[in-house]
Amino acid sequence: MRPPRRGSCLLSSLRTPTWLAPALRPVFVRYNSSFSSDQFAQLARRESSQHQIYQSFSTNPYVNLSIEHFLLENAPPDSSILFLYINQPCVVIGRNQNPWHETNLLALQNDREPITREKNDNGALLVRRRSGGGAVYHDEGNLNYSVISPRTTFTRNKHAEMVVRALHRVGATNTSVNDRHDIVMSTGQPQPRKISGSAFKLTRHRALHHGTCLLDTPNINRLGSFLRSPARDYIKAKGVESVRSPVANVSSVFVDAMMPFSIERVMASIVEEFAQMYQVDADAVRRAQRAHVLEPELYAGDTWVAGAVGESQGYGEPDIKKGIDELMSLEWKYTQTPQFIFSTYPIEDDPRERLPLPSTLPPATRVFLRLKHGAIIESHISTSGDASEASEQAARVHEALNGRKLHEITPAQWREVLLDRLGADVEDKSLVELAKFIGSKLGWDTSS
Repeated sequence: MRPPRRGSCLLSSLRTPTWLAPALRPVFVRYNSSFSSDQFAQLARRESSQHQIYQSFSTNPYVNLSIEHFLLENAPPDSSILFLYINQPCVVIGRNQNPWHETNLLALQNDREPITREKNDNGALLVRRRSGGGAVYHDEGNLNYSVISPRTTFTRNKHAEMVVRALHRVGATNTSVNDRHDIVMSTGQPQPRKISGSAFKLTRHRALHHGTCLLDTPNINRLGSFLRSPARDYIKAKGVESVRSPVANVSSVFVDAMMPFSIERVMASIVEEFAQMYQVDADAVRRAQRAHVLEPELYAGDTWVAGAVGESQGYGEPDIKKGIDELMSLEWKYTQTPQFIFSTYPIEDDPRERLPLPSTLPPATRVFLRLKHGAIIESHISTSGDASEASEQAARVHEALNGRKLHEITPAQWREVLLDRLGADVEDKSLVELAKFIGSKLGWDTSS
């Protein structure tokens, strides 16, 4: 499924909400005022903007997540907001997750060094969001929905059930919310297929619920390649661990349907369900349905704001731009990681049996790293079978590694450290192989 065509009306199928009593339905269209993009922040903050509906025409996940965060922190505390967006290919991890444990960094765009090979430029982005929850994959076939509402009226299933009603409205009646607050789809198999995961962020007065919805991703059979870490068997991590579940596209229900599946219809249906839940003014819904890519405008009435947002709002508002810069920074992506251990052998904190190391490494090779905020605070890397000599080797290597940030150590730098600190004891070839092994497990391309 491709993103909506440029110039098309995303919500063209949206009709006047059926919940409005006939006497209350407008007899004629009342055209409200349009506003330029640079007034987005002012309108979002306006005390009377009790209902806000936005769809983003940016596919940049850093922009969309930062607009969302701005709305959470700046909209009136008693307002209700719906924000819909589609991101370019990316893997989004929760705030308290470990990128080395939860993702296959080798399959993602390598943001830890300048892009020198074409394939690095084509990979999915790594993004750490500000809310909790697990790792998810986004692309053009995945719709992201976000609802921001007063905390006093919030429940964890409330808006997932809203999305389920919207899916039922378009014909996906085999969807429901499970006890993990995920949306699942019955497909005739013993285990339902997950189509939507949720994450939450609660502040003193506000509640954010955002979720994914696998509608028609072309990569449905490749999701595991982005989320399967080569270091998983060696890492013991604090923080949140993702729950693996079988997934499916909602579009698979419509293979034999007379009407082709449409992401635009799902978006329209979600807007309609949101409007019914929060008693949104009909003019706001009408303006939301008329958002165009080539004419991105904002509209506002006395109590509402609706329309399109995107790059201009993201980079034009200082508070949002600050959020974009933070999400893109390597410090945010990697050093926010909770404390974790990487070990090739069983230890007290992680007694799991390990797979044998490659035969190209010395038989007694041991690699242990303890990290805090993404930096090495303890290590033991040795190749000797003699305990005393191994301890001396480990001490020399740790002197060079102590305090260094893991994401900054390239395979070439691993090789340099090992050759410098262990070169007198071990053949260079073995140390080069050890550097490749460590680098490959930590998400670096060591093939060259």
